[in-house]
Amino acid sequence: MSGRSRREFLEDVGRGMLVASVGATTAVDLGLSTCQAAEDPGERLTFGSLEPLVSLMQETPADRLLPLLVGKLGQGTDLKTLISAAALANARAFGGQDYTGYHTLMALLPAYEMSQELPQERQALPILKVLYRNTSRIHDQDADDHDTLHPVAHGAVVDVDRAGEQLRESVRAIDWDQAEAQFATIATGPPGEAFNHLQFAVQDEINVHRVVLAWRSWALLSLTGEQHAHSLLRQSVRFCLQSEESFEERGNPRSPIRSLLPQLLDEHHLLSRPIGTRPAEDGWIEELGRTIFRGTREQGAAAVASALAEGFDPEDVGAAISLAANLLVLHDPGRLERNSTPVKPPGCVHGDSVGVHASDAANAWRSIARVSNHRNQVASLVVAGFHTAGQHGRVTDNPYPYTDALESLSTNDGPTLLLQLEKAIRSNEQARASAIAHRYGEHDLPSRPLFDVLLKYAVSEDGALHAEKYYRTVAEEFASSRPAFRWQQAIALARVTASEHGYAAPGYAEACDLLGVS
Repeated sequence: MSGRSRREFLEDVGRGMLVASVGATTAVDLGLSTCQAAEDPGERLTFGSLEPLVSLMQETPADRLLPLLVGKLGQGTDLKTLISAAALANARAFGGQDYTGYHTLMALLPAYEMSQELPQERQALPILKVLYRNTSRIHDQDADDHDTLHPVAHGAVVDVDRAGEQLRESVRAIDWDQAEAQFATIATGPPGEAFNHLQFAVQDEINVHRVVLAWRSWALLSLTGEQHAHSLLRQSVRFCLQSEESFEERGNPRSPIRSLLPQLLDEHHLLSRPIGTRPAEDGWIEELGRTIFRGTREQGAAAVASALAEGFDPEDVGAAISLAANLLVLHDPGRLERNSTPVKPPGCVHGDSVGVHASDAANAWRSIARVSNHRNQVASLVVAGFHTAGQHGRVTDNPYPYTDALESLSTNDGPTLLLQLEKAIRSNEQARASAIAHRYGEHDLPSRPLFDVLLKYAVSEDGALHAEKYYRTVAEEFASSRPAFRWQQAIALARVTASEHGYAAPGYAEACDLLGVS
């Protein structure tokens, strides 16, 4: 990417202003576009030089896929290209409208990032694992021979100053054709502006998949290239439309965030006030984090808006939101028997548990805020406060009890603790795994060896579709957290890793055999 880091790429594109054409020259002069738009199901959406590999990902049966991909690697295809093709195959097949499909899409970039933490001979493992899941789901849903996404032309009248609001209005009206046409026009401008306009619809409801899909689709552009921005980002438009349609059919109420967000933005003058740079002390971050953790959704949003109005650095406000989400993992009593399944037994905390979902969502909201314009930087954090708060009733007042396990540890030696951690994970001992991570961090031992152990199982286990995302959520939050809070992230990951062990990811063993690794 011409020497730029992935973060620099995302920030550069994300902060761009809508200065490119949105239609004909006259329309630019007027600030409007009036092209007609319609999806053409008779024509196939294709992806240039990536198309042969995209089609291979979509059309090859899962039981034949991995040998072909390992062969491609042997012929010089790199992991970045495999991920890019898989993302586009997933988007064309599902369009953001299949539960397992969009979970797999959201796991693609985390899998690539995990690969970069592994020795060279093992780097393909997390990627092959997720690509197997991707193709398996495509065939399970018979999407190997039909597509969800088709080409769509520019269309509808789009006011460049209100494009986000107009898109949101079409989504609320469940007008699929109008929303798709509007976003196709919006996407003719800079990708960063398309992403910023998309946030108006994303912020309309609190749903972990809604926000993580938006973020991971955007972040994937650092691999696929921004020429595929429309194909990847329109998945979020369709997810929002499908969600609105479901609310309508079931008679469900819409989220209060729809009225609360503009109210708080106006009340605190957040759109006219400069972004703050005031640093927060550790105690302030902890207090705000616990306010969000214990408060109602409205209280969480109001506390974040107030903090931003007081000029606190958005990074420190985001750190408090991350801390609140982390507390939901550490206070989770575990899955109730009545809600258990064969892959999510009683007492487990992996998969769609309250804390894992909250942490993934908080990480996505923070990431979106970092690369967005002024409006979406503050709005994303306010919505993140609302999203993370209001869930205290699903956990316990006191943290998950691992004190007894901590007291039983007889060593402070790093390598010994890591051996004990592996044993605890393999025995599904959540308390002991948490205690070992606590002791390890208590002595501020090198973090990389601990994360290497946790990474190994994030690669091998399925995690009820969440192993990759949650591992990368914690790795990112650990890296950006202050010393006072970072080890709580590692403790939570150790607990979740012990919970998810024993449910090996389909395709993992075959990938190991093909790569010749144990």
